[in-house]
Amino acid sequence: MPRLQHPQHSNEVKVAFPVDHVLLLTFNRPKTLNAMTPQMSEDLKKLLDWFEDEADLWVVIVTGEGRLFCAGADLKAFSKSFFLLASWNNDQQSGKSSEQEGVVANVHGFGSISRRQSNKPIIAAVNGGAYGGGLEMVLNCDIVIASQDAKFALPEVKRGVVAIQGGIPRLAQIAGHQFASEMLLTGKTIGADEARSRFGFVNTVVPPTEVIPTAIATAQQIVANSPDAVQSTKNGLLLSQTHNFSETLLNHAWSPLSKRVYKGANIKEGLRAFSEKRAPVWTNPKL
Repeated sequence: MPRLQHPQHSNEVKVAFPVDHVLLLTFNRPKTLNAMTPQMSEDLKKLLDWFEDEADLWVVIVTGEGRLFCAGADLKAFSKSFFLLASWNNDQQSGKSSEQEGVVANVHGFGSISRRQSNKPIIAAVNGGAYGGGLEMVLNCDIVIASQDAKFALPEVKRGVVAIQGGIPRLAQIAGHQFASEMLLTGKTIGADEARSRFGFVNTVVPPTEVIPTAIATAQQIVANSPDAVQSTKNGLLLSQTHNFSETLLNHAWSPLSKRVYKGANIKEGLRAFSEKRAPVWTNPKL
C-alpha cells in the first residue's frame, strides 16, 4: 500500500495502518478513559472525512487506548463549550439558535461516528467497555469485537440528559423496542456476553489481548473481497435502516454504487479469477 498522508491532528487520536487498505484510529486519552473532547471529535471528523475520500482505504477500525473504549463525553471540556454557546444565545435577539440545533447540525453525531452514514465498513474494537456517547458510536459500527470484561451502558437518564446522538433509534433497530427500552429507560449496565446474546449489538467476545488482532483479522476478511461490492452492499444495509423492502431494493439497484459495481473493473476481475481458479487482485474503486 502506498504511504498515505493523513490530515494533521492532535495527540488525542492515534493513526495507524496495520494491514493494507485498513485504517486504525485509537482514542488516545487513557487517563480520562478516552472521554470525548471537542478536540478529539474534530480530529475524528477530519480523519474520517479523509478516510471516506481515500480510495486506498477500504475499512476503518476504531478503538480506545488503555482500560476503556470510551466513557462518553468529557463533561468538563464540553461544559465550557455549552456555557459559551448559552452566553452566545443570550446575546442573540432572534433567539433562534439552540442546543437542539447544535445536535442537528452535527451531522455525523457523537465523535463524528454515531450518525455517520459511511459506505465503507467501520469496525469497533471495544476494550473494557463503552458508556453514553461511547456506546452510541459502537451502535453505529458495522461489526463490534468486544473484550470479555467489556461493559456497556446508556446512563444518560441518570444524569438528566438524553442519548440523542443516534443511540436511541440504532438500539431500537438492533435490539427491538422492549430490549432497547430496558437499557435506555433504566440506564442499566450490561456485560459483553449479554450485549451479544440478548441485545445483539456485539458480534464477537474475546479475551482482552485478542480484541485488536481479532478486529484486524475481521478487516482482512473484508478487504479480501471486492471493495466495490463491499461498499455497494454497505449502502444497501444503510438504505434498509430508513426504507421498506421495496424502496431499499429499488434505491439500491439504481444507486451510483451499484452502477459502479457493474461498470467497474473489479467485477470482471472477480469473474475471471473464479474461472481461472485463482485469488482475485482487486483495484481501488473510483470514488
